[in-house]
Amino acid sequence: MKIRKGTTDDIPAILGLLDGAVAWLVSQGRTRQWGTRPWTERPGAVEMVHTYVAAGTPWIAEVDGVPAGTLTLSEGPGGYVAPAGEPERYVHLLAADHRFAGHGVGGALLAHAAEETRRAGVSLLRVDCYAGDDGKLVAYYEGNGFVRTEPFTVTVDGADWPGQVLARRV
Repeated sequence: MKIRKGTTDDIPAILGLLDGAVAWLVSQGRTRQWGTRPWTERPGAVEMVHTYVAAGTPWIAEVDGVPAGTLTLSEGPGGYVAPAGEPERYVHLLAADHRFAGHGVGGALLAHAAEETRRAGVSLLRVDCYAGDDGKLVAYYEGNGFVRTEPFTVTVDGADWPGQVLARRV
């Protein structure tokens, strides 16, 4: 696996990975996290990807030259989470292609984000995620060295969406 710095030219690949994640979640009956419609069919979601990628640094994990996962690292959270009050790096848009399950793509991307954070002289790496259903996504981040900080709730399409902010000192 190779992790390379991405550019705005990678937005179609990033959207493809996010669409694939939605399809996998739907196949598992897990529709509350990202709904049932692909990101590419939701103009607001596409705009959000463009915004995060333009403001941050996208990273692409490749297996044999094929995009297998992505995340974008920025200097702070989105508007629904308060900044930390100290320098931080924030993980956005983490997604992995489930065809590469078992390759450790997500974990490798998170380890890379921690190293990039440390390299920038910043000691705090944060992420937020969906905290509903069985809590497996929160547990996934905890398994990658993050600890829960504050829960939050946002309203998406008229429904409450439970979230969790997690942090990792690097």
